[in-house]
Amino acid sequence: MSGGLEIFIVLAIFLGLLAAGMAIPFAIGVPAIVYLLLHGGVPALKGIGLMSWGSMNSFALTAIPLFILMAEIMQHSGLSFRIYRGLSKLVCVVPGGLLQTNIAGCALFAAISGSSVATAAAIGTVALPQLLQRGYDRRLSTGSLAAGGTLGILIPPSIAMIVYGTFTETSVSRLFMAGIVPGLVLTGLFMSYVLVHALLRPEIAPRERGPQSLGEFVSALADLVPFVVVIGGTMGSLYFGWATPTEAAAVGCLAALVVSSIWGRLGWNELKTAMTSSVMISGNILLIVYVAFVFSYAISVAGVGEALTSWLVELKLSRLEFFFALFVLYTVLGCLVESLGMIVVTVPLLYPVLLKYGIDPVWFGIILVLFIELGQISPPIGINLFVIQSIWDGKLSDIVWGTIPFHLLMFVLLVMLVFWPEIALWLPHHMSGPS
Repeated sequence: MSGGLEIFIVLAIFLGLLAAGMAIPFAIGVPAIVYLLLHGGVPALKGIGLMSWGSMNSFALTAIPLFILMAEIMQHSGLSFRIYRGLSKLVCVVPGGLLQTNIAGCALFAAISGSSVATAAAIGTVALPQLLQRGYDRRLSTGSLAAGGTLGILIPPSIAMIVYGTFTETSVSRLFMAGIVPGLVLTGLFMSYVLVHALLRPEIAPRERGPQSLGEFVSALADLVPFVVVIGGTMGSLYFGWATPTEAAAVGCLAALVVSSIWGRLGWNELKTAMTSSVMISGNILLIVYVAFVFSYAISVAGVGEALTSWLVELKLSRLEFFFALFVLYTVLGCLVESLGMIVVTVPLLYPVLLKYGIDPVWFGIILVLFIELGQISPPIGINLFVIQSIWDGKLSDIVWGTIPFHLLMFVLLVMLVFWPEIALWLPHHMSGPS
């Protein structure tokens, strides 16, 4: 059987399983096994055992369940509500009111959760009832929450960056640092849009009152103290080179336990719930990572990566043309495949091509995360759209329309990163410790 026909069969199986609604791990794993059998028969399966141990025996991957546990502890102890309450007092005086709090709250919670879905769910659950009760524009309310949730995978810690770093052997610490400035820029773009929209159309957002006394102002700042302690210990230890990502995640878990015991309502029941939830989420993510390694092993055995690299190099595309091709690819995939699925299916194929073009893997990691963000608010399977719909009584179409302006702002940041890579690379170049 020819190599082209093998690839066509495997691709057809993959898309067919996705269309049938099969879970991502099996939609990736089944075609990988089929490809191995088509290419090398049963003997090709013999290397899976050694590959399984070599791929999953990774120090970097242990950071994933630790960061998830850190976020779950803070969420189940009620600290996510406290963060939103403090921000609502400090930020709501800006035109746009609580819509601005949505974006700022998502940005802050993103620095704890590492997950887009967790960020959208945590802030959306707290914010949406208040927004609807106070008469905010429904489309912009839901759109700001769905789009703000995507900051969960750009602002570190980011599970998507850990998975990307594992596949490409790129420093996760440098990836985390590279995501900070673009994450802040995107937050600023989102908030600027809401501000201008609210000034042009005041009816979309009632004017809110900020702190009315020094005591209220201090109380609002105090609500943010738990966040400052946790994220300061986590990201600070990374930036100054005192800890690896896994060690920083352990520091974050310990800090989350302490601040949740002091400022939250963390008891044995809440801790048990957080740990149970962390195990389930981690198991799902690491299963996807494992079958992705099987997929990567299959294409490496068949030499697909080398063939694709040769083919793309022979096309003699310029860097800008190559970026445009990637833009089309990830825009389409973002409408069909879940975020981790996009990473694990495409990165093993594209990484050798990136090296041929001399593209910085840290910079490309941030570009990839932005494409994933776009996919998470793109119909028909943009997962953040369904997360927000699950906590309100409106139409999915309203949420989709509400996210369109934020789509355009993400494209603006993509263009900025293409022409000014230092937006992402400046901070990693100045961090302490080994790169």
